Amino acid sequence: MSDRVLQIILGEGNWLPASMGLALLAAGLLLWRNRARGLSDPILAAGAMSLFAGVMAGNMAFGHLLAVSIKLLRGDLAGSVPLLYLIGFALAAPSAWLVRRAVSLPRPGPGEKPPGRPLLAANIWLAVTLLLMGLQNLPLALPALCNVAHQYHPGGRAGWVIVGVAVLFSGGLFAAALVFLASGQTFEEFTGRN
Repeated sequence: MSDRVLQIILGEGNWLPASMGLALLAAGLLLWRNRARGLSDPILAAGAMSLFAGVMAGNMAFGHLLAVSIKLLRGDLAGSVPLLYLIGFALAAPSAWLVRRAVSLPRPGPGEKPPGRPLLAANIWLAVTLLLMGLQNLPLALPALCNVAHQYHPGGRAGWVIVGVAVLFSGGLFAAALVFLASGQTFEEFTGRN
């Protein structure tokens, strides 16, 4: 592998914007594909928001596991190997389950119901996993938390307010990730913790 490719893979700031871009593409494709099926807006919103959260976290888990594996092979991995792999797999499992639940939206029809408990449980699992890894992961857990709130909203405009908050927050997080990426600094340098 070339040094430039390794720098991209191992770069701390590269995975979040790439993951969010991929997640936005996946959510857009889900909306486009399912719009023709006649699903209601609340179900489409729940599916797209959940897919966004799952793809974003899953791609970041993949990036983490790839970086850990490369550093292990190069012999410059700092930290506990089992713990670092556990972190990656602990994030990959709920992400994969959330993606699976989000793409299997219910069929439209009379008495159509929201996606229900499996999608709710997958969002909760992902959010709790991220928060157990540290409060600094709250920005990454917020999309899944918005999905939980969306499934429990009382109806009417509340659902659209939750969707709006999720979109605005995710847009802000994406912009911040791009600023971090453009800075070329490590997280510690960027936050002044050096």
